Amino acid sequence: MTEQTSLSPQDALVALMIAVSVSDESIRTSELVTIERIVNHLPVFADYDADRLGVVARIVFDLFEEEDGLDALFGLVLDTLPERLYETAYALACDVAAADGLLRQTELQMLQEVRYQLDIDRLHGAAIERGARARHMVL
Repeated sequence: MTEQTSLSPQDALVALMIAVSVSDESIRTSELVTIERIVNHLPVFADYDADRLGVVARIVFDLFEEEDGLDALFGLVLDTLPERLYETAYALACDVAAADGLLRQTELQMLQEVRYQLDIDRLHGAAIERGARARHMVL
């Protein structure tokens, strides 16, 4: 697919967020709102065309239909995303997972895989996870 080979670093961040959202085979409204809010407000997405969300979502969905789709997704992300944005990518993935207030086993496994693939130090990962949990607490 030519769309896959032409992912931008922002597309890679979006792809990871979408992958975490669909990891439990259900995209919740709170997760979609969180992805949209992140894309609309974070500086890393300042020049990003939000219309790309649908294109990137389709790429992720198509990859998840393939047998080795998750490996292919991480290959695309690692080929595209600068290493200095790995912790950012993990933080965004954690925010999406925490958005609905419930962390399901499949989401936890996906976050663990993201952390492994992006070589996020365990202590840094715990701090990022703690921050996401704190941001998504409710009264």
